Amino acid sequence: MRVLYSFPHKLGADRICYTAWQQVRGLVSAGADVLLFPGALSRPVPDSVEVHPTLARGKLRVPYKLLGRLRALALHDRIVARRLEKLAGQVDVVHVWPCGALETIKTAKRLGIPTVLERPNAHTRFAYEVVNQECRRLGVALPKGHEYEFNEQVLSLEEEEFRLADYLLCPSEFVAKTFRDRGFAGSKLLRHQYGFEADDFYPESRLREEGKQFTMLFAGQCAVRKGLHFAVDAWLDSPARGKGIFLIVGGFIPEYRRYLDPFMNLDPSIVVLGHRNDLPKLMRNADVFVLPSLEEGSPLVCAEAMASGCVNLVSEVCTDVCQHMENALVHSVGDVKALGQHINNLYEDKDLLARLREGALKKRGQFTWTVAGQSLWRAYTEAISHSAANLSVQGMVNADSRGKKVEMLGRV
Repeated sequence: MRVLYSFPHKLGADRICYTAWQQVRGLVSAGADVLLFPGALSRPVPDSVEVHPTLARGKLRVPYKLLGRLRALALHDRIVARRLEKLAGQVDVVHVWPCGALETIKTAKRLGIPTVLERPNAHTRFAYEVVNQECRRLGVALPKGHEYEFNEQVLSLEEEEFRLADYLLCPSEFVAKTFRDRGFAGSKLLRHQYGFEADDFYPESRLREEGKQFTMLFAGQCAVRKGLHFAVDAWLDSPARGKGIFLIVGGFIPEYRRYLDPFMNLDPSIVVLGHRNDLPKLMRNADVFVLPSLEEGSPLVCAEAMASGCVNLVSEVCTDVCQHMENALVHSVGDVKALGQHINNLYEDKDLLARLREGALKKRGQFTWTVAGQSLWRAYTEAISHSAANLSVQGMVNADSRGKKVEMLGRV
C-alpha cells in the first residue's frame, strides 16, 4: 500500500504532532510504503519513509507565527497538491489533516485517488458550541486566538474539507456520532484508533500497597474543555479528600486558573504540579485517573492510564477505551454528583478498585500504537476498496449512458 501522508505541522512535537508521528511509525510497522509531507520534522521517522518537509529546509523553518497559522497551513497544502500532480498512479490513498488539506483533496479527486481526512476531535461546530457554552456558564473567557474560540474562517474551511474528503477518519464512536448528528452518512465515516507507547506506560507488578495514600490524577490541558472544574468539585465533596491526594498535571489557561484557584486552595489535598516529564511514573503510582471532558477525539491519556494499571474515571465522551464497570467508571458529561460517587466507590471499595484495574490491564494489548497502525491500515483498505467499487459503478453508469445516446442517435 502506497500512502501519501500530509501533515501541515511539526511532526513529532506534542499533542496532535505526536499522534501523527506515531501513526507514521505504526503504518510502517503494518507494512505501508509511506511518502511523508510534514510541515517540519521534529523527531526522526523510520528509514523507509520518504520525507519531504514543506515548510522547512535543513535547520531553517518557516515561522508559523510570523506567517500566520492559517496562511502557513495553506502554503503547505498548495505545495503538497502541486507535488501530488506528479504522482498519479504512484499513490493508493492520501491521508490529510484539518486546515491544511483542501487543495490536496481537490487534486486527489481529479486524479482519482481516495482521500481520508483525520478527525482528531469532534465536529468543529459541535466542539465550539459545547466549550463556549460552558465558558459562558463559568464566566471564563478563552484567550484571543485560542483553538476553541469560535472562528468562522476555520469553521468554514474545515466544513468544506469535511464535505470534499472521500472519508473522515474517526478515532472514537463519540467523534463519529457528532458527524452523524450533522447529517454525514455512516459510509463516509471510517473508524480507527489511537494508542499508547508500551515501552513507557506499564503497571507496577502488584496492586497498590496496603496503607498507601489514595491518589487521583488529572493530566492534560487544564482547560474548560477537559472539565477539570467538575473533578475539583467532586473531589471537594468526597471523603477521599480526608486521607487522599488529588494531583493535577498540566498548564492552565490563565483565566481558568483564576476561576479555579479559590476552589483548589480550599484543601491541601489538591496539589497542582504543573508541567511534568514523569507522567508514566505518576500514572503507575496513582489509583485512579480522572478526565471529565466535555469534548474529545480519543484521549491518549486514557489509554496510557489503563496501560499503567490506573483506573479511569471519565465522562461518556471517552468510552472507546473505557467501559463502565469493566475497566473504568463512566459518568454523563457535567454530572458532578455521579463523578463524586465514583470517586467514593473506588476510595472505599478496594475489591472494586482491584477488579477494574485487572479489567484495564487485560485490555492493555488492544491499544498500543502498533495495533493503532494496523487499525489505520484497515481503514485505508476500506477506503481504497469502496473507492474502486464506486469508480466501477460510475464507469458502468457512464457506459450505459453513452450506449443510450448512441441508440437514440441511431433512431434519429
